[in-house]
Amino acid sequence: MVDLQSILAEHRSKKKMDNSHNKGGGGTNLKPTNSEIPDIFFDKIIIDFKLNRIEILVLMYIYRRVWCFPNLHRSHGISQMMSHTEMAKNMGLAIDDVYTALRKLEEHDMIRTIRAGQYFSRRFFSKEMDDLFEQSYDDFEL
Repeated sequence: MVDLQSILAEHRSKKKMDNSHNKGGGGTNLKPTNSEIPDIFFDKIIIDFKLNRIEILVLMYIYRRVWCFPNLHRSHGISQMMSHTEMAKNMGLAIDDVYTALRKLEEHDMIRTIRAGQYFSRRFFSKEMDDLFEQSYDDFEL
């Protein structure tokens, strides 16, 4: 006699799986991910600096590239090279909006352009917060 567990294990749903949220389109290995963003960003930075939506998107894009994804230059706070057009496309923004946000974030000294497509990003978003939390960057002079 066949037990219920073996029947259920072999059963395949007749409904087509919806993988539209998975860019790779690949199967059932999709797992949610997390990015660690310091609470100071939500409690102080977006309030004190009055960042708009696009500036927040660009800052988080660069921040995640530096601090949340695998990055050889993380101890320096520097992102790997990236394309501005790819960045704009990934965020659904116009390239001019990305350039404007980059300039504004540089004015606030939250990021700094190392070369086109490569950025320094502060771990705690501002020099004052970096100093408060004793964040230093290996041999990278600001």
